[in-house]
Amino acid sequence: MTYPAPAPRRLARDTRNKMIAGVCSGIARRYGISTGALRLAFVVSCILPGPQFIAYLVLWVLMPRDDRY
Repeated sequence: MTYPAPAPRRLARDTRNKMIAGVCSGIARRYGISTGALRLAFVVSCILPGPQFIAYLVLWVLMPRDDRY
C-alpha cells in the first residue's frame, strides 16, 4: 500500500517564528531547511554587494502571512 506524498506547504511568512517579518523562517519552513542557517546565510550575504536587502523587503510585501496557526 502506498501513501500519497504530503502536499507541499505554500510559501508564506511564518508569523510564529519570526525575528523581523518572518520571511526567512517562511522560506526555511517551505523548503525544509534550518531557519537559523538561512538567517545566517542572509546576514552573511548582506556583506556582499547585491540587492539582498531589497529582495527581503519585496518578499516582506509580497509573501502572504501564514495565519493557519
